[in-house]
Amino acid sequence: MLGDENGIVQRITGETIGLTGEFQHNLDAKGRLFIPAKLKESLGSVYFVTVSMDKCLSVYSSDSWERLSERVSAMSYTQQRKVSPVFAVASRCELDAQGRILLPQNLRDFAGLTKSVTVIGANNHAEIWDTDTWNAKKSEEMTPEHIAEIFEELGF
Repeated sequence: MLGDENGIVQRITGETIGLTGEFQHNLDAKGRLFIPAKLKESLGSVYFVTVSMDKCLSVYSSDSWERLSERVSAMSYTQQRKVSPVFAVASRCELDAQGRILLPQNLRDFAGLTKSVTVIGANNHAEIWDTDTWNAKKSEEMTPEHIAEIFEELGF
């Protein structure tokens, strides 16, 4: 742990943390997606994209993916089998010269991605949502009452 002059404690682990923001983009005809500069700075140039618990895609930096993989490798065989679908459909994506990644069709189908997408920072990873799906989720969950309920449930 390292503290700065304002007393704010920052964890120094090389871990991708603190990804924030909401960015609107369009998939091109080939399924390529522009990655916002703000997220590229934290994620690097090679990503691992896979399915999520929600109807969206999760995007991990190489370092975050390696830590996830190591954590899964330490699990029992039975536990590893439970998360194998996440690895089976994962795709290693590299930025092209224009700052885009190619999202495979099977992943686009899983998340219902066609044209308009929203990329959000989700602390230690990013998420790629169909914009209509994200907007519906956001309007349902982004209320003061819901946020207060979550904070209380988590002990904040």
